[in-house]
Amino acid sequence: MSTPLPSRADVVVVGGGVMGTSIAFHLAEAGVRDVVLVERDSLGSGSTCKAAGGVRANFSDRLNIALGARSLDLFHQFAERPGQEIDLRTPGYLFLLSRPEDVALFEASTTLQNEAGLPTRMISPAEAHRLSPLISTDGLLAACFSPSDGHCTPESVVLGYAAAARRLGAVLRTGCEVLDIDAVGNEIRRVVTNQGVIETSTVICVAGAWSASVAAMAGVELPVTPLKRQVLITEAIPGLPPELPMTIDFSSSFYFHGEGQGLLLGMSDPDQPPGFDLAQTDTWLPGLTSAMERRAPAILDAGVASGWAGLYEITPDHNALIGEAEGVNRLLYATGFSGHGFLQGPAVGEVIRDLYLGRTPFVDVTPLDVRRFHNTTQRRELNVV
Repeated sequence: MSTPLPSRADVVVVGGGVMGTSIAFHLAEAGVRDVVLVERDSLGSGSTCKAAGGVRANFSDRLNIALGARSLDLFHQFAERPGQEIDLRTPGYLFLLSRPEDVALFEASTTLQNEAGLPTRMISPAEAHRLSPLISTDGLLAACFSPSDGHCTPESVVLGYAAAARRLGAVLRTGCEVLDIDAVGNEIRRVVTNQGVIETSTVICVAGAWSASVAAMAGVELPVTPLKRQVLITEAIPGLPPELPMTIDFSSSFYFHGEGQGLLLGMSDPDQPPGFDLAQTDTWLPGLTSAMERRAPAILDAGVASGWAGLYEITPDHNALIGEAEGVNRLLYATGFSGHGFLQGPAVGEVIRDLYLGRTPFVDVTPLDVRRFHNTTQRRELNVV
């Protein structure tokens, strides 16, 4: 029989993906007592463990570059802190560019990344083919290569953070669904779950695609919309380069990287309506096949071994929401990462820890506060697919 749910906590973290487990670990490591994380399903069962696993700092925005670069550093240290092997590989990210405006975009973002000390560089189609020999260079104008980026195993990242958080005294409870967040005036008093009530003054909402409904329980609006994305794993492909980069055809959003003896591949579906539907369908396959025929025809002969559907958590400007609610004291949030949440999880764990403790984070995340949508000007991340 499981132990009873704690009746009180200093902090209740809602969501057990990479964000929630990273935050629980960083809070507990910093000495915060009585950290309770609640997850309605199993840890990582939402978007995290259905992610492609890419980790990068190749963005068009200085803030996202900083979050990605810090996370890359922390991923490299993961075996020692928190202590878990995550199969990190860094063969790089390769963006294939076939439109003049995309070349200009990546030239500008490469400059920003170089200013941050990252080795990103623009390369020719011929060099892109050398790095990723499955591609066709027909129609390519240039490519952007960031050699320090790569991919790792999301499930292992969640396991590492969760195990370390528990060792440090945090309580992580699965199968625990939040039913309500009670507040008196603008002060949080308790979190009501299907396993009991937790008295607390602080809630951290990191529920991914479900964050809007969780925050609404406390009267806070977070503009997060769920959007299905599908991924396929191919059967073994003889002769795959051992250091095949994450390769993205930017104009179509088709991407692939090495996965075991085969490939993991995916692509956005412009006709996919928003929603929580996770059924695997074939409606996106004609578009995927067309993109493969144009950009990587050699993959067309590979058999499909498996696949899955997961959810992106989209915001209107494809940037995350990180901050503390204006009308409810001590309701913090980190959500809406629009496809780059897994890769920013380690850095955001540090940021939320510092915001909770009243410290100055390593990077100013004020521009990611939800209040930006109350203004006429918004920021937009452009290096997303």
